[in-house]
Amino acid sequence: MFEQLVNLIKKPAIYEKGTAELWTDAHISKCMLKAHLNPTEDSATRKHSFVRKSVRWINSIAPVQQFSSLLDLGCGPGIYAEEFHHAGYKVTGVDFSERSVNYAKNSALEKGLPIAYYQRDYLTLDFIDEFGLVTIINFDFGVLSTDDRAKVLSKVYTALKPGGLFVFDVFTPNQYAGRKESTDWVFEKEGFFCAKPHICLNSFFMYEEYNTYCAQHIIITEQDVRSINIWEHTFTKDEIVTDLINAGFSINKIYGSIAGAEYCSNGTEMCIVAVKA
Repeated sequence: MFEQLVNLIKKPAIYEKGTAELWTDAHISKCMLKAHLNPTEDSATRKHSFVRKSVRWINSIAPVQQFSSLLDLGCGPGIYAEEFHHAGYKVTGVDFSERSVNYAKNSALEKGLPIAYYQRDYLTLDFIDEFGLVTIINFDFGVLSTDDRAKVLSKVYTALKPGGLFVFDVFTPNQYAGRKESTDWVFEKEGFFCAKPHICLNSFFMYEEYNTYCAQHIIITEQDVRSINIWEHTFTKDEIVTDLINAGFSINKIYGSIAGAEYCSNGTEMCIVAVKA
């Protein structure tokens, strides 16, 4: 175990995966679902009051009469998807977490909502010219590697009908302005990453030449050592525009948030509205 720990306690290569899976771990997915469902915290999902504000704004720029079918990628337990349904869209939700998708399905069944949910990896999407609107909300696009982002843009482009909109938000490099690399540790009897007593070594790594950052968590129990690397790529305006144009999109407009705030070059986030040409 000591040798394994020594090998893990180093700055990972960019987009290097950890030894544990964040999205499919039974305990972590349970904690993630709890965070999604907390209506007053900006964590896995934004505060639910912001969600409603965001849906109203998206509806204003992509009216149901013109963009009736909606694909919500990274739908989690269906917080946004249900609001989109109430706004009048025909909604399909996709998420990698089986626990979250099962919750979303059960919620829709109990409420009688005709929302289709699928437990899928974005990279395996096979929709063709099916949706008027595709969303990726709460900065999920930035957690993907460079290659995977290009693949997802291709999948989204193919899923959209001609003239369809892709609406998503990302962080800008201003999000981490002034931050420094750091490492600390904590002992917990039970925590977000592990249900058993453990030590969690938390590190924050910066790859400023790539505008990319990593939150690494090494979980040490009596039985084993696991690592989780959570990546976040931040985007300049020029970069995201170039990536979208290379994928075949044109740019409708860039905003300062996914609730329609005015874009500011000093802001920490952007919302991009792209069009399938």
